[in-house]
Amino acid sequence: MTTADVTLPPAPPLAQLIFGDGTPKKAFLTALVVGTILTTINHGDTIIVGDWPPVLKVILTYCVPYCVTTWGAIIGKRAQWRRDLGG
Repeated sequence: MTTADVTLPPAPPLAQLIFGDGTPKKAFLTALVVGTILTTINHGDTIIVGDWPPVLKVILTYCVPYCVTTWGAIIGKRAQWRRDLGG
């Protein structure tokens, strides 16, 4: 039997990688902490004087760490899946 004859099991579905193992909760908590820090750094002076920073920018400031954490979890889970297969 050659390696070409071996059928590998399919990779886990993307939805399972995104929503499994508590990934949304971890990503949400990361976004909450990192987004708050970044909002303070980027818009703190505006907030201190009593003005509102642009809402879209604040939303994106929280969305980026959420997406990065989720992407990192997907990559990590796929790497673990490959290691578990022995490849």
